[in-house]
Amino acid sequence: MKQKIQVFCLLVLALFQLSNSGSAQQFFKQHPQINPYQYTVVKEQSFQKAAVTSAHPLASMVGAAIMEDGGNAFDAAIAVQFTLAVVFPGAGNIGGGGFLLSRNKEGVLMGIDFREAAPSKAHRDMYLDEKGNPIEGMSKLGASASGVPGSVAGMFSAHPFAKKTMKQLLQPAYELAADGFVITESEARSLNAERKNFIKHSAQASAFSRKEYWKAGDTLYQPELAATILRIQQNGKAGFYEGETAAMIVEEMKNSKGVISLEDLKIYTPKFRNPIEFDYRGYHIISFAPPSSGGILIAQMMQMIAPYPVSVMGANTFESVSLMVEAQRRAYADRAEHMGDPDFWKVPTTTLTSNAYAQERMKNYQPGVAGNSKMIQAGVAKESEETTHFSVIDEAGNMVSVTTTLNGGYGNKTIVGGAGFLLNNEMDDFSIKPGVPNMYGALGGEANSIQPGKRMLSSMTPTLVTKNNQPYINIGTPGGTTIPNQVYEGLVNIIDHNMSLKAAIDAPRFHHQHIPDNINVEADFPEKTINALKEKGYIVNKRYAFGRMDGIMILPNGNRVAAGDKRGDDSVAGY
Repeated sequence: MKQKIQVFCLLVLALFQLSNSGSAQQFFKQHPQINPYQYTVVKEQSFQKAAVTSAHPLASMVGAAIMEDGGNAFDAAIAVQFTLAVVFPGAGNIGGGGFLLSRNKEGVLMGIDFREAAPSKAHRDMYLDEKGNPIEGMSKLGASASGVPGSVAGMFSAHPFAKKTMKQLLQPAYELAADGFVITESEARSLNAERKNFIKHSAQASAFSRKEYWKAGDTLYQPELAATILRIQQNGKAGFYEGETAAMIVEEMKNSKGVISLEDLKIYTPKFRNPIEFDYRGYHIISFAPPSSGGILIAQMMQMIAPYPVSVMGANTFESVSLMVEAQRRAYADRAEHMGDPDFWKVPTTTLTSNAYAQERMKNYQPGVAGNSKMIQAGVAKESEETTHFSVIDEAGNMVSVTTTLNGGYGNKTIVGGAGFLLNNEMDDFSIKPGVPNMYGALGGEANSIQPGKRMLSSMTPTLVTKNNQPYINIGTPGGTTIPNQVYEGLVNIIDHNMSLKAAIDAPRFHHQHIPDNINVEADFPEKTINALKEKGYIVNKRYAFGRMDGIMILPNGNRVAAGDKRGDDSVAGY
Protein backbone atom coordinates (compact mmCIF):
# COMPACT_ATOMS: atom_id res chain seq x y z
CA MET A 1 0.00 0.00 0.00
CA LYS A 2 2.81 2.39 0.94
CA GLN A 3 4.48 1.71 -2.41
CA LYS A 4 1.27 2.64 -4.29
CA ILE A 5 1.04 5.87 -2.31
CA GLN A 6 4.65 6.67 -3.17
CA VAL A 7 4.03 6.07 -6.89
CA PHE A 8 0.94 8.29 -6.78
CA CYS A 9 2.87 11.05 -4.97
CA LEU A 10 5.66 10.90 -7.53
CA LEU A 11 3.09 11.36 -10.32
CA VAL A 12 1.69 14.37 -8.49
CA LEU A 13 5.20 15.78 -8.16
CA ALA A 14 5.81 15.32 -11.87
CA LEU A 15 2.57 17.12 -12.76
CA PHE A 16 3.42 19.95 -10.36
CA GLN A 17 6.84 20.25 -11.94
CA LEU A 18 5.37 20.46 -15.46
CA SER A 19 2.80 23.03 -14.42
CA ASN A 20 5.51 25.24 -12.93
CA SER A 21 8.14 24.77 -15.64
CA GLY A 22 7.30 28.14 -17.10
CA SER A 23 7.47 30.03 -13.83
CA ALA A 24 9.29 33.32 -14.09
CA GLN A 25 12.88 33.11 -12.87
CA GLN A 26 12.91 36.66 -11.60
CA PHE A 27 16.15 36.41 -9.63
CA PHE A 28 18.20 34.31 -12.02
CA LYS A 29 17.03 36.23 -15.10
CA GLN A 30 18.29 39.37 -13.40
CA HIS A 31 21.57 37.61 -12.51
CA PRO A 32 22.62 35.65 -15.60
CA GLN A 33 26.12 35.25 -14.15
CA ILE A 34 24.62 32.63 -11.78
CA ASN A 35 23.65 29.50 -13.70
CA PRO A 36 21.93 26.82 -11.58
CA TYR A 37 22.65 24.25 -14.27
CA GLN A 38 26.34 25.01 -14.73
CA TYR A 39 28.57 26.31 -11.98
CA THR A 40 32.02 25.69 -10.53
CA VAL A 41 33.51 25.51 -7.06
CA VAL A 42 35.82 28.42 -6.19
CA LYS A 43 38.00 27.59 -3.18
CA GLU A 44 39.76 30.90 -2.55
CA GLN A 45 39.49 34.42 -3.87
CA SER A 46 40.14 37.99 -2.80
CA PHE A 47 37.37 40.57 -3.20
CA GLN A 48 37.58 44.32 -2.79
CA LYS A 49 34.19 44.97 -1.21
CA ALA A 50 32.18 41.97 0.01
CA ALA A 51 32.50 38.21 0.33
CA VAL A 52 30.53 35.05 1.15
CA THR A 53 31.76 31.54 1.77
CA SER A 54 29.41 28.60 2.23
CA ALA A 55 28.97 24.88 1.63
CA HIS A 56 27.62 25.33 -1.90
CA PRO A 57 28.66 27.53 -4.86
CA LEU A 58 25.09 28.58 -5.68
CA ALA A 59 24.42 29.73 -2.12
CA SER A 60 27.62 31.78 -2.04
CA MET A 61 26.87 33.36 -5.41
CA VAL A 62 23.32 34.22 -4.32
CA GLY A 63 24.63 35.92 -1.17
CA ALA A 64 27.17 37.94 -3.13
CA ALA A 65 24.56 39.03 -5.67
CA ILE A 66 22.18 40.14 -2.92
CA MET A 67 24.88 42.43 -1.52
CA GLU A 68 25.88 43.72 -4.93
CA ASP A 69 22.22 44.65 -5.43
CA GLY A 70 22.35 46.88 -2.37
CA GLY A 71 21.71 44.42 0.44
CA ASN A 72 23.93 44.15 3.49
CA ALA A 73 25.46 41.13 5.25
CA PHE A 74 22.18 40.34 7.02
CA ASP A 75 20.31 40.27 3.70
CA ALA A 76 22.95 37.95 2.29
CA ALA A 77 22.87 35.66 5.32
CA ILE A 78 19.09 35.25 5.14
CA ALA A 79 19.23 34.50 1.40
CA VAL A 80 22.10 32.05 1.87
CA GLN A 81 20.28 30.23 4.69
CA PHE A 82 17.18 29.61 2.57
CA THR A 83 19.23 28.78 -0.53
CA LEU A 84 21.22 26.15 1.37
CA ALA A 85 17.92 24.56 2.43
CA VAL A 86 17.38 23.84 -1.27
CA VAL A 87 20.84 23.12 -2.68
CA PHE A 88 22.47 21.48 0.36
CA PRO A 89 19.67 19.41 1.93
CA GLY A 90 21.98 17.26 4.05
CA ALA A 91 22.53 20.17 6.43
CA GLY A 92 21.09 23.36 4.94
CA ASN A 93 17.58 23.58 6.28
CA ILE A 94 14.31 25.15 7.24
CA GLY A 95 13.51 22.18 9.49
CA GLY A 96 16.45 22.61 11.83
CA GLY A 97 18.04 25.41 13.82
CA GLY A 98 21.26 27.20 14.61
CA PHE A 99 23.03 30.34 15.75
CA LEU A 100 23.66 33.69 14.09
CA LEU A 101 26.51 35.82 15.41
CA SER A 102 27.05 39.32 14.10
CA ARG A 103 29.11 42.45 14.52
CA ASN A 104 27.75 45.47 12.70
CA LYS A 105 29.76 48.31 11.20
CA GLU A 106 29.45 50.27 14.48
CA GLY A 107 30.94 47.35 16.42
CA VAL A 108 27.66 46.27 18.06
CA LEU A 109 27.56 42.53 18.73
CA MET A 110 24.47 40.32 18.51
CA GLY A 111 23.72 36.64 18.93
CA ILE A 112 20.47 35.10 17.71
CA ASP A 113 19.75 31.67 19.14
CA PHE A 114 17.36 29.85 16.81
CA ARG A 115 18.25 26.45 18.21
CA GLU A 116 15.47 23.87 18.15
CA ALA A 117 13.42 23.42 21.34
CA ALA A 118 12.01 20.34 23.01
CA PRO A 119 8.25 19.96 22.33
CA SER A 120 5.77 20.53 25.17
CA LYS A 121 5.14 16.78 25.48
CA ALA A 122 8.86 15.98 25.77
CA HIS A 123 10.12 14.65 29.08
CA ARG A 124 13.34 13.50 30.69
CA ASP A 125 12.88 9.76 30.09
CA MET A 126 11.08 9.85 26.74
CA TYR A 127 13.75 7.79 24.97
CA LEU A 128 14.07 5.11 27.68
CA ASP A 129 12.31 1.73 27.86
CA GLU A 130 10.56 0.33 30.91
CA LYS A 131 13.94 -0.81 32.27
CA GLY A 132 15.41 2.65 31.91
CA ASN A 133 17.61 1.81 28.94
CA PRO A 134 17.83 3.97 25.80
CA ILE A 135 15.56 2.79 22.97
CA GLU A 136 17.79 2.21 19.96
CA GLY A 137 17.41 4.90 17.27
CA MET A 138 14.41 6.68 18.80
CA SER A 139 16.30 9.94 19.41
CA LYS A 140 18.01 9.77 16.00
CA LEU A 141 15.55 8.54 13.35
CA GLY A 142 11.98 9.46 12.44
CA ALA A 143 9.64 12.12 13.74
CA SER A 144 10.27 11.13 17.36
CA ALA A 145 13.79 12.59 17.07
CA SER A 146 12.74 16.10 16.04
CA GLY A 147 12.83 19.24 18.10
CA VAL A 148 10.71 22.25 17.16
CA PRO A 149 12.45 23.85 14.13
CA GLY A 150 13.93 27.31 14.61
CA SER A 151 15.60 28.26 11.33
CA VAL A 152 12.71 30.14 9.72
CA ALA A 153 11.99 32.12 12.89
CA GLY A 154 15.71 32.84 13.26
CA MET A 155 15.87 34.44 9.83
CA PHE A 156 12.82 36.58 10.58
CA SER A 157 14.54 37.73 13.79
CA ALA A 158 17.55 38.81 11.72
CA HIS A 159 15.41 40.55 9.09
CA PRO A 160 14.98 43.90 10.91
CA PHE A 161 18.73 44.42 10.39
CA ALA A 162 18.46 43.75 6.65
CA LYS A 163 17.43 46.12 3.84
CA LYS A 164 15.45 44.01 1.38
CA THR A 165 12.02 42.43 1.78
CA MET A 166 11.82 38.85 2.94
CA LYS A 167 10.05 37.99 -0.31
CA GLN A 168 13.09 39.20 -2.26
CA LEU A 169 15.47 37.25 -0.05
CA LEU A 170 13.44 34.04 -0.42
CA GLN A 171 13.14 34.34 -4.20
CA PRO A 172 16.42 32.61 -5.15
CA ALA A 173 15.56 29.62 -2.95
CA TYR A 174 12.06 29.46 -4.40
CA GLU A 175 13.33 29.45 -7.97
CA LEU A 176 16.01 26.84 -7.28
CA ALA A 177 13.42 24.55 -5.69
CA ALA A 178 10.78 25.08 -8.40
CA ASP A 179 13.00 25.15 -11.48
CA GLY A 180 15.76 22.89 -10.27
CA PHE A 181 19.54 22.92 -10.13
CA VAL A 182 22.26 20.50 -11.16
CA ILE A 183 23.65 18.37 -8.35
CA THR A 184 27.33 17.61 -7.76
CA GLU A 185 28.95 14.19 -7.49
CA SER A 186 29.07 14.34 -3.68
CA GLU A 187 25.39 15.34 -3.51
CA ALA A 188 24.42 12.47 -5.80
CA ARG A 189 26.41 10.04 -3.69
CA SER A 190 24.84 11.15 -0.41
CA LEU A 191 21.27 11.15 -1.80
CA ASN A 192 21.77 7.60 -3.08
CA ALA A 193 23.19 6.47 0.26
CA GLU A 194 20.17 7.77 2.17
CA ARG A 195 17.40 6.76 -0.27
CA LYS A 196 16.18 3.78 1.79
CA ASN A 197 16.13 5.90 4.94
CA PHE A 198 14.06 8.63 3.24
CA ILE A 199 11.47 6.03 2.22
CA LYS A 200 11.48 4.23 5.58
CA HIS A 201 11.18 7.29 7.80
CA SER A 202 8.82 9.46 5.73
CA ALA A 203 5.08 8.97 5.34
CA GLN A 204 5.14 10.03 1.69
CA ALA A 205 7.51 9.88 -1.26
CA SER A 206 9.59 12.97 -1.95
CA ALA A 207 11.78 14.60 -4.56
CA PHE A 208 14.79 12.75 -3.10
CA SER A 209 13.48 9.19 -3.36
CA ARG A 210 13.23 8.61 -7.07
CA LYS A 211 13.64 5.07 -8.44
CA GLU A 212 16.82 5.73 -10.41
CA TYR A 213 20.13 6.37 -8.73
CA TRP A 214 21.25 9.99 -8.73
CA LYS A 215 24.37 10.96 -10.63
CA ALA A 216 26.42 14.12 -11.01
CA GLY A 217 24.79 16.47 -13.50
CA ASP A 218 21.21 15.39 -12.74
CA THR A 219 18.73 18.20 -12.09
CA LEU A 220 16.97 18.10 -8.73
CA TYR A 221 13.47 19.59 -8.73
CA GLN A 222 11.72 20.15 -5.38
CA PRO A 223 8.19 21.42 -6.12
CA GLU A 224 6.83 20.68 -2.65
CA LEU A 225 9.65 22.64 -1.05
CA ALA A 226 9.01 25.45 -3.53
CA ALA A 227 5.38 25.55 -2.42
CA THR A 228 6.51 25.71 1.23
CA ILE A 229 8.87 28.60 0.48
CA LEU A 230 6.08 30.35 -1.43
CA ARG A 231 3.83 30.13 1.65
CA ILE A 232 6.57 31.83 3.68
CA GLN A 233 6.92 34.52 1.00
CA GLN A 234 3.16 35.15 1.06
CA ASN A 235 2.44 34.80 4.78
CA GLY A 236 5.71 35.54 6.52
CA LYS A 237 6.74 33.55 9.57
CA ALA A 238 3.17 32.28 9.94
CA GLY A 239 3.57 30.65 6.54
CA PHE A 240 5.75 28.08 8.29
CA TYR A 241 4.70 27.98 11.94
CA GLU A 242 0.95 28.16 11.30
CA GLY A 243 -1.49 27.13 8.58
CA GLU A 244 -0.82 24.51 5.93
CA THR A 245 2.88 23.90 6.56
CA ALA A 246 2.42 23.57 10.32
CA ALA A 247 -0.43 21.12 9.75
CA MET A 248 1.84 19.03 7.50
CA ILE A 249 4.54 18.92 10.19
CA VAL A 250 2.07 17.76 12.82
CA GLU A 251 0.63 15.16 10.45
CA GLU A 252 4.13 13.81 9.84
CA MET A 253 4.54 13.40 13.61
CA LYS A 254 1.95 10.60 13.53
CA ASN A 255 4.18 8.46 11.30
CA SER A 256 6.77 7.66 13.97
CA LYS A 257 5.74 8.82 17.43
CA GLY A 258 6.69 12.48 17.03
CA VAL A 259 5.26 14.87 19.62
CA ILE A 260 5.51 18.34 18.03
CA SER A 261 2.12 20.07 18.22
CA LEU A 262 0.57 23.04 16.41
CA GLU A 263 0.95 25.04 19.61
CA ASP A 264 4.67 24.13 19.88
CA LEU A 265 5.21 25.56 16.41
CA LYS A 266 3.13 28.66 17.00
CA ILE A 267 4.92 29.68 20.21
CA TYR A 268 8.49 29.01 19.06
CA THR A 269 10.60 32.15 19.52
CA PRO A 270 14.32 32.77 18.87
CA LYS A 271 16.31 34.29 21.71
CA PHE A 272 18.96 36.97 21.71
CA ARG A 273 22.16 35.97 23.54
CA ASN A 274 25.13 38.04 24.62
CA PRO A 275 28.20 36.61 22.86
CA ILE A 276 31.25 35.16 24.62
CA GLU A 277 34.25 37.51 24.38
CA PHE A 278 37.90 37.05 25.31
CA ASP A 279 41.38 38.14 24.22
CA TYR A 280 44.18 35.99 22.83
CA ARG A 281 47.62 37.38 21.97
CA GLY A 282 46.27 40.81 21.12
CA TYR A 283 43.23 39.60 19.17
CA HIS A 284 39.65 39.87 20.40
CA ILE A 285 37.65 36.67 19.92
CA ILE A 286 33.84 36.72 19.81
CA SER A 287 31.84 33.50 19.80
CA PHE A 288 28.47 32.06 20.76
CA ALA A 289 27.16 31.59 24.29
CA PRO A 290 25.10 28.71 25.75
CA PRO A 291 23.13 26.78 24.68
CA SER A 292 26.16 26.55 22.42
CA SER A 293 29.14 25.08 24.20
CA GLY A 294 31.47 26.37 21.48
CA GLY A 295 32.21 29.87 22.72
CA ILE A 296 33.03 28.74 26.23
CA LEU A 297 35.16 25.85 24.95
CA ILE A 298 37.36 27.95 22.66
CA ALA A 299 37.68 30.61 25.38
CA GLN A 300 38.86 27.97 27.83
CA MET A 301 41.22 26.19 25.45
CA MET A 302 42.86 29.27 23.97
CA GLN A 303 43.41 30.79 27.41
CA MET A 304 44.79 27.48 28.71
CA ILE A 305 47.52 27.45 26.05
CA ALA A 306 48.19 31.21 26.05
CA PRO A 307 51.13 31.02 28.55
CA TYR A 308 52.99 28.56 26.32
CA PRO A 309 55.19 29.38 23.27
CA VAL A 310 52.90 27.71 20.76
CA SER A 311 54.42 29.46 17.75
CA VAL A 312 57.87 28.14 18.67
CA MET A 313 56.50 24.61 19.03
CA GLY A 314 55.30 24.59 15.41
CA ALA A 315 52.04 23.49 13.82
CA ASN A 316 50.92 19.88 14.32
CA THR A 317 54.10 18.86 16.13
CA PHE A 318 54.09 16.59 19.16
CA GLU A 319 54.77 19.58 21.43
CA SER A 320 51.89 21.74 20.18
CA VAL A 321 49.39 18.92 19.69
CA SER A 322 49.96 17.36 23.11
CA LEU A 323 49.53 20.78 24.75
CA MET A 324 46.38 21.57 22.78
CA VAL A 325 44.93 18.10 23.41
CA GLU A 326 45.33 18.48 27.17
CA ALA A 327 43.40 21.77 26.95
CA GLN A 328 40.72 19.97 24.93
CA ARG A 329 40.50 17.20 27.53
CA ARG A 330 39.87 19.63 30.37
CA ALA A 331 37.45 21.89 28.51
CA TYR A 332 35.28 19.01 27.25
CA ALA A 333 35.10 17.57 30.77
CA ASP A 334 33.60 20.89 31.83
CA ARG A 335 31.20 20.77 28.86
CA ALA A 336 29.59 17.56 30.08
CA GLU A 337 29.26 18.76 33.65
CA HIS A 338 28.41 22.45 33.48
CA MET A 339 26.83 23.40 30.16
CA GLY A 340 23.20 23.45 29.02
CA ASP A 341 20.36 25.83 28.16
CA PRO A 342 20.93 28.87 30.42
CA ASP A 343 17.17 29.38 30.72
CA PHE A 344 16.94 26.03 32.52
CA TRP A 345 20.38 25.56 34.06
CA LYS A 346 22.70 28.06 35.73
CA VAL A 347 25.76 27.84 33.49
CA PRO A 348 28.82 29.31 35.29
CA THR A 349 29.87 31.20 32.18
CA THR A 350 31.85 33.94 33.93
CA THR A 351 33.94 31.41 35.82
CA LEU A 352 34.42 29.02 32.92
CA THR A 353 35.62 31.75 30.56
CA SER A 354 37.92 33.49 33.05
CA ASN A 355 41.66 33.36 32.55
CA ALA A 356 42.17 32.51 36.22
CA TYR A 357 39.99 29.41 35.88
CA ALA A 358 41.83 28.37 32.70
CA GLN A 359 45.19 28.53 34.46
CA GLU A 360 43.84 26.63 37.47
CA ARG A 361 42.65 23.83 35.17
CA MET A 362 46.14 23.50 33.65
CA LYS A 363 47.99 23.29 36.96
CA ASN A 364 48.23 19.51 36.70
CA TYR A 365 49.40 19.61 33.07
CA GLN A 366 52.85 18.06 32.56
CA PRO A 367 54.48 18.76 29.18
CA GLY A 368 55.26 15.55 27.32
CA VAL A 369 53.11 13.39 29.61
CA ALA A 370 49.86 11.91 28.30
CA GLY A 371 46.87 12.90 30.42
CA ASN A 372 44.20 10.49 31.61
CA SER A 373 40.48 11.31 31.43
CA LYS A 374 39.72 9.10 34.43
CA MET A 375 42.02 11.28 36.50
CA ILE A 376 41.06 14.62 34.94
CA GLN A 377 37.42 15.41 35.60
CA ALA A 378 35.36 18.59 35.35
CA GLY A 379 36.56 21.54 37.36
CA VAL A 380 34.61 23.05 40.24
CA ALA A 381 32.84 26.05 38.76
CA LYS A 382 30.38 27.74 41.02
CA GLU A 383 27.97 29.97 39.38
CA SER A 384 25.68 17.03 13.71
CA GLU A 385 28.38 15.63 11.81
CA GLU A 386 26.27 17.28 9.39
CA THR A 387 25.97 20.89 10.10
CA THR A 388 26.80 23.77 7.79
CA HIS A 389 28.45 27.12 8.30
CA PHE A 390 28.61 30.28 6.24
CA SER A 391 30.38 33.58 6.68
CA VAL A 392 29.49 36.98 5.23
CA ILE A 393 31.29 40.33 5.31
CA ASP A 394 29.80 43.25 3.40
CA GLU A 395 31.28 46.46 2.03
CA ALA A 396 30.52 48.43 5.20
CA GLY A 397 32.27 45.89 7.44
CA ASN A 398 29.16 44.20 8.85
CA MET A 399 30.06 40.60 9.74
CA VAL A 400 27.49 37.80 9.99
CA SER A 401 28.54 34.29 10.96
CA VAL A 402 25.91 31.52 10.89
CA THR A 403 26.14 27.86 11.83
CA THR A 404 22.98 25.88 11.22
CA THR A 405 22.11 22.21 11.35
CA LEU A 406 19.76 19.26 11.17
CA ASN A 407 22.23 17.45 13.50
CA GLY A 408 22.94 14.18 11.68
CA GLY A 409 23.27 14.03 7.90
CA TYR A 410 19.77 14.73 6.50
CA GLY A 411 18.57 15.03 10.12
CA ASN A 412 16.09 12.37 11.15
CA LYS A 413 15.74 11.23 7.50
CA THR A 414 12.09 12.35 7.58
CA ILE A 415 10.81 14.56 4.77
CA VAL A 416 7.60 16.29 5.82
CA GLY A 417 4.85 14.90 3.61
CA GLY A 418 3.62 17.50 1.11
CA ALA A 419 6.10 20.13 2.36
CA GLY A 420 9.33 18.77 0.91
CA PHE A 421 11.79 19.57 3.69
CA LEU A 422 13.74 17.46 6.17
CA LEU A 423 13.28 17.53 9.92
CA ASN A 424 16.09 17.56 12.46
CA ASN A 425 17.15 14.90 14.96
CA GLU A 426 18.35 17.40 17.52
CA MET A 427 16.65 15.67 20.43
CA ASP A 428 19.68 13.37 20.40
CA ASP A 429 21.77 16.36 21.49
CA PHE A 430 20.08 16.24 24.87
CA SER A 431 21.44 13.89 27.49
CA ILE A 432 18.83 11.15 27.01
CA LYS A 433 20.30 9.47 30.09
CA PRO A 434 23.23 10.70 32.23
CA GLY A 435 26.40 8.90 31.20
CA VAL A 436 24.99 7.67 27.87
CA PRO A 437 26.79 9.24 24.87
CA ASN A 438 24.95 10.82 21.95
CA MET A 439 25.71 10.06 18.28
CA TYR A 440 28.94 12.05 18.55
CA GLY A 441 30.10 10.23 21.68
CA ALA A 442 29.50 13.30 23.86
CA LEU A 443 28.42 12.69 27.42
CA GLY A 444 25.92 14.84 29.29
CA GLY A 445 24.38 15.13 32.70
CA GLU A 446 21.56 16.92 34.46
CA ALA A 447 22.54 20.25 32.90
CA ASN A 448 21.45 18.93 29.49
CA SER A 449 18.51 16.70 30.45
CA ILE A 450 15.26 16.90 28.45
CA GLN A 451 12.59 19.38 29.57
CA PRO A 452 9.67 20.90 27.61
CA GLY A 453 10.73 24.10 25.83
CA LYS A 454 14.40 23.57 26.66
CA ARG A 455 17.10 23.92 24.01
CA MET A 456 19.61 21.13 23.65
CA LEU A 457 23.32 21.78 24.17
CA SER A 458 25.13 22.47 20.92
CA SER A 459 28.70 22.47 19.64
CA MET A 460 28.08 25.04 16.90
CA THR A 461 30.71 27.78 17.10
CA PRO A 462 30.21 30.72 14.72
CA THR A 463 33.14 32.98 15.56
CA LEU A 464 34.38 36.50 14.78
CA VAL A 465 37.77 38.06 15.43
CA THR A 466 38.70 41.72 15.59
CA LYS A 467 42.16 43.28 15.53
CA ASN A 468 42.65 46.80 16.89
CA ASN A 469 38.85 46.98 17.19
CA GLN A 470 38.46 46.42 13.44
CA PRO A 471 36.80 43.44 11.74
CA TYR A 472 39.38 40.76 10.90
CA ILE A 473 38.13 37.14 10.69
CA ASN A 474 34.72 35.47 10.28
CA ILE A 475 34.94 31.69 10.63
CA GLY A 476 33.06 28.50 11.50
CA THR A 477 32.52 24.87 10.54
CA PRO A 478 30.24 21.83 10.81
CA GLY A 479 31.36 18.63 12.52
CA GLY A 480 29.36 17.79 15.67
CA THR A 481 31.47 17.85 18.82
CA THR A 482 34.60 18.45 16.73
CA ILE A 483 33.40 21.95 15.84
CA PRO A 484 34.93 23.91 18.76
CA ASN A 485 38.24 22.09 18.30
CA GLN A 486 38.29 22.88 14.59
CA VAL A 487 37.73 26.59 15.25
CA TYR A 488 40.30 26.51 18.06
CA GLU A 489 42.90 24.88 15.81
CA GLY A 490 42.07 27.14 12.86
CA LEU A 491 42.56 30.30 14.92
CA VAL A 492 45.81 29.00 16.43
CA ASN A 493 47.04 28.19 12.92
CA ILE A 494 46.42 31.80 11.88
CA ILE A 495 47.48 33.65 15.04
CA ASP A 496 50.34 31.48 16.34
CA HIS A 497 51.58 29.78 13.18
CA ASN A 498 51.06 32.71 10.81
CA MET A 499 49.21 30.61 8.22
CA SER A 500 47.05 32.09 5.50
CA LEU A 501 43.32 31.63 5.97
CA LYS A 502 43.19 28.90 3.31
CA ALA A 503 46.19 27.03 4.75
CA ALA A 504 44.71 27.23 8.25
CA ILE A 505 41.39 25.85 7.03
CA ASP A 506 42.95 23.02 5.01
CA ALA A 507 45.52 21.96 7.63
CA PRO A 508 45.11 18.41 9.06
CA ARG A 509 42.94 18.30 12.18
CA PHE A 510 42.94 16.48 15.50
CA HIS A 511 40.24 16.04 18.11
CA HIS A 512 39.97 15.01 21.76
CA GLN A 513 36.76 15.40 23.76
CA HIS A 514 37.68 13.91 27.18
CA ILE A 515 35.54 10.78 26.67
CA PRO A 516 36.42 8.58 24.83
CA ASP A 517 40.03 9.04 25.88
CA ASN A 518 41.66 9.07 22.47
CA ILE A 519 42.85 11.48 19.81
CA ASN A 520 41.19 11.33 16.41
CA VAL A 521 43.30 12.61 13.53
CA GLU A 522 42.66 12.96 9.83
CA ALA A 523 44.33 10.62 7.36
CA ASP A 524 46.87 13.21 6.23
CA PHE A 525 48.02 14.08 9.77
CA PRO A 526 51.84 14.00 10.14
CA GLU A 527 53.04 10.45 10.85
CA LYS A 528 55.95 11.76 12.90
CA THR A 529 53.54 13.45 15.31
CA ILE A 530 51.25 10.40 15.46
CA ASN A 531 54.17 8.14 16.36
CA ALA A 532 55.46 10.54 19.02
CA LEU A 533 52.00 10.76 20.61
CA LYS A 534 51.68 6.98 20.68
CA GLU A 535 55.14 6.59 22.22
CA LYS A 536 54.06 8.84 25.09
CA GLY A 537 50.94 6.76 25.75
CA TYR A 538 48.21 8.54 23.79
CA ILE A 539 45.70 6.44 21.87
CA VAL A 540 45.55 7.84 18.33
CA ASN A 541 42.95 6.87 15.73
CA LYS A 542 42.98 7.88 12.08
CA ARG A 543 39.57 8.71 10.69
CA TYR A 544 37.92 10.30 7.68
CA ALA A 545 38.07 14.06 7.24
CA PHE A 546 35.92 16.03 9.66
CA GLY A 547 34.38 19.44 9.20
CA ARG A 548 34.13 21.85 6.31
CA MET A 549 35.48 25.11 7.61
CA ASP A 550 34.62 28.36 5.82
CA GLY A 551 36.01 31.77 6.55
CA ILE A 552 36.73 35.32 5.46
CA MET A 553 39.70 37.47 6.48
CA ILE A 554 40.09 41.22 5.94
CA LEU A 555 43.60 42.13 4.81
CA PRO A 556 45.38 45.40 5.73
CA ASN A 557 44.43 46.86 2.32
CA GLY A 558 40.75 46.18 3.05
CA ASN A 559 40.35 43.26 0.63
CA ARG A 560 38.23 40.35 1.79
CA VAL A 561 39.97 37.01 1.29
CA ALA A 562 37.42 34.21 1.36
CA ALA A 563 38.33 30.53 1.64
CA GLY A 564 36.32 27.32 1.38
CA ASP A 565 37.41 24.01 2.86
CA LYS A 566 39.12 21.45 0.63
CA ARG A 567 36.95 18.79 2.28
CA GLY A 568 33.70 19.50 0.39
CA ASP A 569 31.99 21.55 -2.31
CA ASP A 570 32.48 24.68 -0.22
CA SER A 571 32.87 27.72 -2.41
CA VAL A 572 33.40 31.48 -2.19
CA ALA A 573 31.88 34.43 -4.01
CA GLY A 574 31.97 38.21 -3.77
CA TYR A 575 32.74 41.39 -5.66
